[in-house]
Amino acid sequence: MGRRLGELTGNNTKCMLKVNGIPLINRMLDSLTSLDISRIVIVTGYKGENVKSYLGAAYNGVPIEYIDNPIYDRTNNIYSLYLAKDRLCAEDSLLLESDIIFEASVLNRLMADPNPNLALVDKYESWMDGTVVTLDKDLRINNFITKKHFKYEDIDKYYKTVNIYKFSQDFSRNHYVPFLEAYCHVLGKNEYYEQVLRVLTLLDDAPLKALPLNGEKWYEIDDVQDLDIAQSMFCASASEQMHSVTGRYGGFWRFPHMLDFCYLVNPYYPKQNMLDELKANFEPLLRSYPSGMRVNSLLAAKNFGIRQEHIVVGNGAAELIKSLMENEEGPLGAISPTFEEYPHRCKNVITYIPKNKDFHYTASDIMDFFGDREVKCLLLINPDNPSGNYIAFDELLELIEWTGKRGIRFIVDESFVDFVDDMAIRNVSLLQETLLIKHPHLCVIKSISKSYGVPGLRLGILASSNEDLIQRVKKDVAIWNVNSFGEFFMQIFEKYQKDYADACDSFRRERVLFEAELKQIKHLRLVPSQANYFLCELLADTSDCRIPESCPVRSSEELAARLLSEFDILIKDCSGKSAFDGLNYIRIAIRDRSDNHRLIEALTKILS
Repeated sequence: MGRRLGELTGNNTKCMLKVNGIPLINRMLDSLTSLDISRIVIVTGYKGENVKSYLGAAYNGVPIEYIDNPIYDRTNNIYSLYLAKDRLCAEDSLLLESDIIFEASVLNRLMADPNPNLALVDKYESWMDGTVVTLDKDLRINNFITKKHFKYEDIDKYYKTVNIYKFSQDFSRNHYVPFLEAYCHVLGKNEYYEQVLRVLTLLDDAPLKALPLNGEKWYEIDDVQDLDIAQSMFCASASEQMHSVTGRYGGFWRFPHMLDFCYLVNPYYPKQNMLDELKANFEPLLRSYPSGMRVNSLLAAKNFGIRQEHIVVGNGAAELIKSLMENEEGPLGAISPTFEEYPHRCKNVITYIPKNKDFHYTASDIMDFFGDREVKCLLLINPDNPSGNYIAFDELLELIEWTGKRGIRFIVDESFVDFVDDMAIRNVSLLQETLLIKHPHLCVIKSISKSYGVPGLRLGILASSNEDLIQRVKKDVAIWNVNSFGEFFMQIFEKYQKDYADACDSFRRERVLFEAELKQIKHLRLVPSQANYFLCELLADTSDCRIPESCPVRSSEELAARLLSEFDILIKDCSGKSAFDGLNYIRIAIRDRSDNHRLIEALTKILS
């Protein structure tokens, strides 16, 4: 009946639900009728007449039979299958539930396998719900795990049934259906037919085996969130899929096989000992209110060596950016391309675009451009995003002096500064109390999510010796804007600082290796970077900026779409940014050695 789908199934059964405009039943029958099958049997119940009138007596030339369950609202799927038991016994059968969506290769694998009796299964993932099984070394199902006996510490051993089965006529007639009849008569009609399979697996030499999937896509749709995820997975084109996934702006744990080279986080931190401490305190943190702004400011002040009255903690840097920029009178001086959350929050922006393909600029370039322009506030992302351009500390001090003399508020976002090579030699962060006190016009923002590898905790800081500004921001955000997990991270961070320094060193070494590999990719030009990402241009002819005919893809958007659809790798297509003026640029995050190697292999296959 699909109650959890609300109005979407108010007048229709779940199999009529549309995913990207195509009903589930059509997708399923298209796959089935591409196989060598004699007939389709559909057991109907809720809104069954809708299905009959929609499909008719045949589909793609294959006849359809209907069996109605008149008491569907008082029974479960064991009774619906019981009503079709004679059809199961008549010939070899495929059994499918109508609320799943899958790619055609799923059925092809099932049919190609020589075993006559199979249950399709997949490695258990957090999004899965329903029947879970364990397998022996011969891929026989040795246990059906009930919800009561489900243990999260054992999930590495678990498989989820896909709810697609292949039964031989002999298995149905001599094993499954006799038990199905007995189970219904003894235990009633309001059970699941998997219970019968569970009983069979307890017998010696049960003829049913499991067939694990190998990356093939499928999804079970029970509610509107399932529908939303399925629509991202099963788009009509690679381009539509890319836009659907990127439009989620995160939450990619729902796509466990996808490698995220789009969002920018430290791949080497936190280390396991810190994770273990967070896990050990999970329950008290979950059940306790976090502290208010005063305590969280104190924690941040301790970690960064800043006075409590000079720092404010945000629910990610984005919360602080919104509060800061929406209260700036402007005009804002900004460099493009850059992280657009800042200029998007301002009504009046004067933009400097470096006139070179690397979008490289110096402190002198900034002062020359804005020297005769009236700006109230100057923004610098350092290193910049997406170019990776970095202005060294001594040059930065010149900019601070210059903006101070001109009465310009200077906002520096140094979310990626911990990755620069200079940081291995000396502290080049502007988060220094003496520097902030000397220059009250200076505001420093840092996203803890990015450099510390904890984007799910949503932490960021804003520091300035302008106490009126800090107090205004503190009043602007909610008193409990940081949750207990974020607060606890700040509380314990100090004892893991050595691990953090080691992680940043590991990252710098990996950046060198990854840069060398990317430079070998045909049709790709890499822009040097001091951040945890690389901006790359899909090479174009110098005359008219067109992609050369020798290149296998015609745009950066096509490259990004193919990486996602063919290799489950997500990168950032930057072609929509105005500063690129139609040129094809992508941004690639830097991950660890294994993940980076997987991307290099994918890029090589596409661009060779």
